[in-house]
Amino acid sequence: MSKKSSFMQSMIAVLWAFLGVRKKSGLQEDVASLSFVHIIIAGVLGALIFMGILLLIVKAVVSH
Repeated sequence: MSKKSSFMQSMIAVLWAFLGVRKKSGLQEDVASLSFVHIIIAGVLGALIFMGILLLIVKAVVSH
């Protein structure tokens, strides 16, 4: 693939990576087509969202 990827494609690739379920062919496509900057930004954003969800769960459990 020679076309530039969108940020949304990078977010999807990072979310699959967080889940740990990714085919090798999909990984190779991502490496060939995704922007390094998009991957870094998507990874940081994904980590922040994940931490926010964990904090909300902890606050909900502790408050009861």
